[in-house]
Amino acid sequence: MATDTLTVEPDTIVLARLPDRYEVVNGEVVEVPPMSFYAVEVANLLNKAIVLYLLDNDIGRSRIDLLYRIPIPEDKTRNRNPDVAFISYDRWPRDLMLSLTGNALDVVPDLAVEVVSPTDPAEDVQEKAREYVRGGVRVAWQVYPRLRELHAYDGSSSIKVYTAADDLDGGPVLPGFKVKMTDLFPATPPVESKGVK
Repeated sequence: MATDTLTVEPDTIVLARLPDRYEVVNGEVVEVPPMSFYAVEVANLLNKAIVLYLLDNDIGRSRIDLLYRIPIPEDKTRNRNPDVAFISYDRWPRDLMLSLTGNALDVVPDLAVEVVSPTDPAEDVQEKAREYVRGGVRVAWQVYPRLRELHAYDGSSSIKVYTAADDLDGGPVLPGFKVKMTDLFPATPPVESKGVK
């Protein structure tokens, strides 16, 4: 709730009072606006599908709303808070000891997911997906609840788009993972068009 300051030095984060949800970009705390209820529910349904997959395929962990260090060449202290993330045991071994202090996990997820809320500017979401991949995330997913679409970035020049008619697959990050896109989006009342014809 409180929003004061955070200073970032090369390998140390000194905490003052922080917002409830934040990221660290170019050494500055950036408050992350709250997600809409619907976006949170979509993130939870996607996380549930990944967790169910991991019960039979014990290859890593799925986490919601956790801060990770995602270093990019121009900002080695970049910390991002994806809505959902999958981290393989190759990147976060089962027996890795965690520090009792600090805010960001110094592990780059294999998969980072952003569920777009009405407060998220489209350019920012696309830039963040590309940044994730540049920082070592193997696959970044952007979920657009209103459109019932998911855009998958893997570092190639193409973006794979999944629609409500598709089954979402986990590709090389979650081999064998499959979920119907329609299972990720709870029913909503019809949305009026905002001038799009």
